[in-house]
Amino acid sequence: MSEQQTQSQTRHVVVVGAGMAGVQTAVALREQGFTGAVTLIGAEPHQPYDRPPLSKAILLGKSEGSAFEVDFDALGVDLRLGLEVTGVRPAERRVVTEAGEVGYDTLVIATGAEPLTLPGTKGVPGVHLLRTLDDARRLRPVLDQRHRIVVVGAGWIGAEFATAAREAGCEVTVVEAADRPLAGALPAEVAAPMADWYAEAGADLLTGARVASIGPGEVRLADGRVLAADAVIVGIGARPATGWLAGSGIEVGPEGAITADARLRTSLPDVYAVGDCVSFPSARFGERLLVHHWDNALQGPRTVAADIVGEAASDYDPVPYFWSEQFGRFVQYAGHHGAADELVRRGDPSTTPWSVCWLREGALVAVLAVGRPRDLAQGRKLIESAARLDPAKVADPSIPLKSTTRT
Repeated sequence: MSEQQTQSQTRHVVVVGAGMAGVQTAVALREQGFTGAVTLIGAEPHQPYDRPPLSKAILLGKSEGSAFEVDFDALGVDLRLGLEVTGVRPAERRVVTEAGEVGYDTLVIATGAEPLTLPGTKGVPGVHLLRTLDDARRLRPVLDQRHRIVVVGAGWIGAEFATAAREAGCEVTVVEAADRPLAGALPAEVAAPMADWYAEAGADLLTGARVASIGPGEVRLADGRVLAADAVIVGIGARPATGWLAGSGIEVGPEGAITADARLRTSLPDVYAVGDCVSFPSARFGERLLVHHWDNALQGPRTVAADIVGEAASDYDPVPYFWSEQFGRFVQYAGHHGAADELVRRGDPSTTPWSVCWLREGALVAVLAVGRPRDLAQGRKLIESAARLDPAKVADPSIPLKSTTRT
């Protein structure tokens, strides 16, 4: 064992944030042989839980919870729940909480992201967000009573909530300021066909519609239309939960994300960041990435743990991956299409299944698969290997994606 590894075992690691990224950091530390003290601090009072079921099984009453199957006592992790962290004093190596200060030798920030809210809606009856277990539990009776629901935002979370609400038999109207769903995530030629999914499911989708105000029982649009609403769900995106770092000296970018290096180290020594709250440089895609998805929160902790214990490991440069269930369709995405120079369709988007591939100088950099899981699995490996593909073969959905490489 190296001197660095020996010293790391006597250190106290404090992890702020008890979501997927925080929990997996604690687990990865133990898996990689760290024997020092580990403290995991979570703002919510609930046992740490997984978030994807919130918009699915928990919302529909098919499950009561989604707690991680982690024995924190057996791992020797000091779990402190219901404790809000309000600041950090790096010079003294202490985090500030509502109940006092906690000293650390190494700090891992895993506070995730917080949902954006509509101005003027705080305290308005019937307005909801969907980010936490408590949010899902508050919304479940709304679906049970088959209320008239207005969803603001046709992004990933808006589509998933609308899917659940229609399954529950609610009357659903989705209001989107852009001209198509998923406008912030996908280009028009890819996202536009998804608008038809709403009508097929019996949901009304209003695009190019801006909310002017929300009051009890109604949503007023900028064009004068008034929508009756027993409940309003706001799903207009999320921002890294980093406001509590103000004045700490930890570098934060304009989008609110902590700016980390390729090992997820922040601008201060012995302070790391992982998950939705951090951006990192990607050599694979040639730009800095901010990834608000489950798989990133699962993968990043392994790099952080390895660096803390002094293990030689490669930089963190994943192929981002996420999935979504929308209106009876299983949608998967891998990679990053920002720098692509060619888009190739596989199949007709008016039917399912179909896929879209993005290439850069002939190499696959991203794939979106709707009901074609093999395209996703094979595409993810092709992105990792940077293999150059034949676009003509890629366009033929009968040819396995793995067989489209240039010879």
